Amino acid sequence: MAMKEPPYTITNKMLQLSTLISELVGQLVITKSLSTNPMLRRTNRIRSIHASLAIEQNSLTLDQVTAVLSGKRVLAPSKDIKEVENAYEIYERLDQLDPFSVEDLLLAHQVMTKDLVKECGVFRSGAVGVVDQNGQILHFGSLPAYVPQLVTDLLEWTRNSDLPILIRSCIFHYEFELIHPFADGNGRVGRLWQTLLLSRWNPLFSWLPVESIIHDRQKEYYQAINRSNDMGESTVFIEFMLESIQSALEEVAGGTDRTDTVNRARWDSIDSFLRMHETIQNADVRELFGVSPATANRILSGLCESGKLEKIRVGKSWGYKKRG
Repeated sequence: MAMKEPPYTITNKMLQLSTLISELVGQLVITKSLSTNPMLRRTNRIRSIHASLAIEQNSLTLDQVTAVLSGKRVLAPSKDIKEVENAYEIYERLDQLDPFSVEDLLLAHQVMTKDLVKECGVFRSGAVGVVDQNGQILHFGSLPAYVPQLVTDLLEWTRNSDLPILIRSCIFHYEFELIHPFADGNGRVGRLWQTLLLSRWNPLFSWLPVESIIHDRQKEYYQAINRSNDMGESTVFIEFMLESIQSALEEVAGGTDRTDTVNRARWDSIDSFLRMHETIQNADVRELFGVSPATANRILSGLCESGKLEKIRVGKSWGYKKRG
């Protein structure tokens, strides 16, 4: 039996966001920035993995995630390191997954949680409560006996719906979290699967760090889920996710047009700072450019990856100095 249409309301805001997103996608396809820049693709993938795991309380910094995926030794909980390795493995296999296949969904969960959870690659056998980052219960997941059919129906609806994939993927993400089909790893798999769905619309979504925007707006992410739960429909969550997708695209599109100029200007400022100081830290970058801690971290990490800076210990914290 076909799944009943999930409850949602199409709003003007959704339509406007969808139009903006389509225009941004068109710009990026024309410039081919993601398809021709392997360094940018790798950086964005690492940001996606770091952000999606950080939302689930993984303790590794962006630099540590980069180090783990570069084969370097990192002093961190083995569980957190394993989460990074598992996530990277399944993100690297995105193009092999069928976004409408229950078997592939279970495979994704198996890879994402191997050696980490008991019920790995299978639907949960017990009841579960869904909590936010403060430990407050958002709702209770569907009864385990109904989970396999609910997931099958949701994937079938996602395949056959006439809605634009942008909106459809957001509804899938929300309904998936509502069902909460796994004992652990639901958030990670849900975000991965929305990326997979969007990547079938346009491959650039495989490399777009939407998860990073969600991480920066984590409180709003949970608020959107809460408000949608209270309203009994996914409308608020859809709008939040479309805004996050737009922000991620704008970040990359803005970078496409201005990357060299902005990076040169930033490096000139940091270079001048380092002529007067031995090291530069996150707080210094925030003050120099008026950016958030997360953006400051990205700037510093990018300069490390390009070989301009290297990371060193400064007392109990970290600093950066010119390489060589």
